[in-house]
Amino acid sequence: MNDDKGARPRAMAAQVLDAVLHQGHSLKAELARALPGLADVRDRALVEAICFAALRQRARAEAALRAWVPRPLGRRDGALRALLHAGFAQLDPLGLPPHAAVDATVGAARLLGRAHQRGMVNALLRRAQREGLPDVAADAAWPAWLRERLRADWPDDFDAIFAASAAPAPMWLRVNRRRVGRDDYAVRLREAGIEASIDDGLADALRLDAPVAVAALPGFDDGDVSVQDGSAQAVADALAPPAGARVLDACAAPGGKAAHLLERDPSLRLTALDVDPGRLARVRDTFARLGVGGDAALRVADAADPEVLREAGPFDAVLLDAPCSATGIVRRQPDVLLHRRVADVDALVALQAHLLDAAWQALVPGGVLLYATCSILRAENAGQVDAFLARTPDAAAEPLGGRFGRASGAGHQRLPGEGGMDGFFYARLRRG
Repeated sequence: MNDDKGARPRAMAAQVLDAVLHQGHSLKAELARALPGLADVRDRALVEAICFAALRQRARAEAALRAWVPRPLGRRDGALRALLHAGFAQLDPLGLPPHAAVDATVGAARLLGRAHQRGMVNALLRRAQREGLPDVAADAAWPAWLRERLRADWPDDFDAIFAASAAPAPMWLRVNRRRVGRDDYAVRLREAGIEASIDDGLADALRLDAPVAVAALPGFDDGDVSVQDGSAQAVADALAPPAGARVLDACAAPGGKAAHLLERDPSLRLTALDVDPGRLARVRDTFARLGVGGDAALRVADAADPEVLREAGPFDAVLLDAPCSATGIVRRQPDVLLHRRVADVDALVALQAHLLDAAWQALVPGGVLLYATCSILRAENAGQVDAFLARTPDAAAEPLGGRFGRASGAGHQRLPGEGGMDGFFYARLRRG
């Protein structure tokens, strides 16, 4: 495709959205595949911003298409529908200059082989510019089964959950204390024209309300800082292994939580497992950039296999950041709402229980296991831990305190947006 006044990034955004909206692909995977094809970092940032904004307001765009297009778009019109989503997102919520956004999006129709529909694209975007997109309920993008489950789980909070999940997330940084102090790094950010705020409850965290490209972060390539939500950073405080402890990260990829533990205490004897070799390679890359984990054991292995854990252990502390529905991070992964099914949650609950039982056997008496998810479903969190405690006589829950969210069963739950953070669950369990 030839560039034409910004048409190329719009066409690329439409291709990514088409793959996500109509082919069931992952947004993260599609962006990772597409973005290297753009040389200009500003174009890459634009594509990413369009895709996230379009998916967050997918229900409004669909309402506009239903109201404004006399003949419903068919299955062969996926690329056109995706381009219209991209165009709407540029006008609202991104607020790009309308003339440039409309012209470039109309130009992208030609690059997508839709030159004959440029007039339609222009007319619909001009209408959106004049009238704005229709308003819809905050929960309109959520599948009915998941919407009702959240209403049942959080009857006093579901409106806030839906609103927070539709809003852009701030950018959280984790400063590598082995290389630089947090306050000193905040000064470096300020000197680079980047304003950051400090959260007193997170010792290594800085928050940027206006996200920036990773390349703009001073010392990123040298390992001075990582991008990690505040909820995920709190895992190190919730686990709090003793100095020099033998620690298992049972589902380690991409490695941010394990790296944080090693930044805190290089003497930890850490074993990191992941069932996927490619994902485990990302852990190795993360450790290398941050200058940690030189003595860590990284193994491709299934943490649900008790034999594997018995061979690798025993451990003083276990981090089980379990596979989950990701319902607490919809604001960061809006395509979760497209892909998740009831059967997925049932399968995840069964897998989590299996992982808990296996990891517990690798823990020494007196040791601690932290069970964590980025879910807000009680079945995966409070319900999961309560069931584990009921079947595990030598397990006892330890309170973590309000800075980890509200008490929920034997654990603590933070809902999306609370403290500016992602939705996350923590339960600290000690073996008797």
